[in-house]
Amino acid sequence: MKNTVLRYTVMRLMIFLLSLIVFWLLGLRSQDQQPLLLGAAAVASVVVSYVFLRRDRDAMTRRLEAKMSERAERRREAVGEDEEAEDAELGDHPR
Repeated sequence: MKNTVLRYTVMRLMIFLLSLIVFWLLGLRSQDQQPLLLGAAAVASVVVSYVFLRRDRDAMTRRLEAKMSERAERRREAVGEDEEAEDAELGDHPR
């Protein structure tokens, strides 16, 4: 899937929002409890995401690795072309 990073990010946000709603329903509603609400929702969403989004996380990782490999290969090719151009230029103008 081409949008694996987007899919994973949206799933993480949905899990966070669901955690936020659950903790709010459990009674963390007052102004004083907002930091606790956000912290509990963040921790819970990390744990749930780690357990349930493993396949999506692995797919995203593979996609990012492939993209980085492609970029590195293009850079190596570009450097090789630059070296060939320099060699050709030096060959035309001997020292």
